[in-house]
Amino acid sequence: MDTPTDTWRPPLIWRAAQLLARAVVGALARLRVSGEIPAHLRRGPLILAANHISPFDPIVMAAACRVRGVAPRIMATAGLFRAPVVGAAMRHAGHIRVDRGTAAVHQALDAAARAVAEGSVVLVYPEGRIGLDPGMWPERSKTGAARLALASGALVIPVAQWGAHEVLPYRAPQGLAGAVGRALLRRPEVRVRFGDPVDLSDIDPAAPGAARRATDRIIDAITDTLVPLRPDEPDRPRHVDPGRPSDTSRSHRRHQPPAT
Repeated sequence: MDTPTDTWRPPLIWRAAQLLARAVVGALARLRVSGEIPAHLRRGPLILAANHISPFDPIVMAAACRVRGVAPRIMATAGLFRAPVVGAAMRHAGHIRVDRGTAAVHQALDAAARAVAEGSVVLVYPEGRIGLDPGMWPERSKTGAARLALASGALVIPVAQWGAHEVLPYRAPQGLAGAVGRALLRRPEVRVRFGDPVDLSDIDPAAPGAARRATDRIIDAITDTLVPLRPDEPDRPRHVDPGRPSDTSRSHRRHQPPAT
């Protein structure tokens, strides 16, 4: 894609929030970041596609991106934007509101396309929800991230994270105080890995089923990136959250698991 002439720059409030996220994650967990983002991509245009396992994920991703020198614009649920203080901060920081389950949901993809065109890094959770796969592997996902990538030509880097589910439970803020107390004592390891760019060059955006094929390829790449982060938990996680429901209707599996 063409290099934007007027590249978006993250506002001070978002850079400060990333520093705060780094401090919060450091207090509650031991953050381990692996993989690289090439220097020429750190200011965009770029799409980061991450798995979603916990309400703590956005804070973990803000901290991990800070470690790698990236300030992404996050596609986030509309509920955050409706919160009195957080919503104003999200809007001012340039994040992108997603009104899931409404007729306005397509506006988020339009806003993300404009953000990429401005040279931004955009962080997307392709699953569209905290995953409910019993093994906590990435689910069969929505096609929004793939459609954004095919339309813009921006590179997609898969991002895998593991351990955030040990910090905050699925039903947070229910049980929040106890979870935070346990995390402060235990400081579980939270791992984030930036993978290799996903090759979508052979997919014709105009071909039937292109978005679904690209989506499956992105989810395969996130899964591949996640494998090394949980080598001793290949099937089910050791940490079980009793408040987390299970749903196999959107399970996604590679035909051939990658070598570890």
